Amino acid sequence: MFKTTLSMGRRAALIIAVGALASCAVSRDGPTKREIFEGSVMRSGDAHVVMVNKRVSHAANRPEALGFSHALRSGALMGTDTIRPGDIIRLNVYENVPEGLLAPAGTNNALVEELQVDDSGFIFVPYAGRIRAAGNTPDGLRRILTRSLDEQTPDPQVVVSRELGDGASVSVTGGVNAQGVYPLNRATNRLSSMVATAGGIAIPLETAQVMVTRGNRQDKAWLQDIFSNPSLDIAMRPGDRILVREDQRAFSVLGSTGSTNRMTFDTRQISAIDALAMVGGLDPLRADPTGVFIFRDEVPEVATEILGIGQFVTDVRFVYVLDLTAPTGMFNARDFKIRDGDTIFVTEAAASRWARQIASLTGSLSAGATLRTLARGSD
Repeated sequence: MFKTTLSMGRRAALIIAVGALASCAVSRDGPTKREIFEGSVMRSGDAHVVMVNKRVSHAANRPEALGFSHALRSGALMGTDTIRPGDIIRLNVYENVPEGLLAPAGTNNALVEELQVDDSGFIFVPYAGRIRAAGNTPDGLRRILTRSLDEQTPDPQVVVSRELGDGASVSVTGGVNAQGVYPLNRATNRLSSMVATAGGIAIPLETAQVMVTRGNRQDKAWLQDIFSNPSLDIAMRPGDRILVREDQRAFSVLGSTGSTNRMTFDTRQISAIDALAMVGGLDPLRADPTGVFIFRDEVPEVATEILGIGQFVTDVRFVYVLDLTAPTGMFNARDFKIRDGDTIFVTEAAASRWARQIASLTGSLSAGATLRTLARGSD
């Protein structure tokens, strides 16, 4: 009778333990694989859950557009002799009469210095009046002044020289060795030469981007592409602003990995397998290699190509699924490219969740052995 009562007590303890295990709330680092699939448009969610294969990778790996617009690339080189607002003009006027209009007494040579071209592009010359200098070359301005002064003094000979002013300059900032404002001349009339004038880059070339602002237009390109594609080595214009900076793209890795972090791109392209390696790979004690998920707001044209239905006009929520245990799983992870803003989440294995639930009930991972002992004792 006593033994029967003891056995019943052990059974009751086992039932209570299992009930408590089922009802206890164990902390976790994200959704389960089943919960993610429940978010599919085929169930109760609004995301398209897609298994990654070769076809999907080919469609999703569309490179991000990065390059200068036609408006910037089509600009021809400006003449370096063209006078611009802010330039300094010096004149030397030779007159063929003993007492000329401009020359001091006893000479026939008048030197006129420090004539700065105003913001409207004009200079003022005595006896010639207000002359438009901007847009002309020094030789063109010489001919204009010769015609104007010829009405006042016979057969004047005019010599014009020009010094670059602040109106013909380009600013270079960011990841260069010598930030500053540089004059635009024959040696610096292209983007690559202007960056070189600023001391070259102080950041890795692999991830260096160059942004050019001209008026209301702002475009950017990979600095490395400028040297491989001459059409991107655009002609500079006065007032251009150049910003050299490191790649700003980033992605997040969460879940059962070696670490969870927000990572920046250290190369032009990063595969899913590279992204996982950057945070220490999968946690061998917790991760489910069949549940690697990539969350992305996919662009309409890619979404349409992958799904083969409809015609999307706005970004579409996608969840790409990688099963690393599949025969081609590692190849798929190697071929699939991560994009800016992606979130990679690795789910926890069911066995790991069960072990943590046991541990939360008993205080240690030996809880399983305790339950087994209780179960054997009740037989």
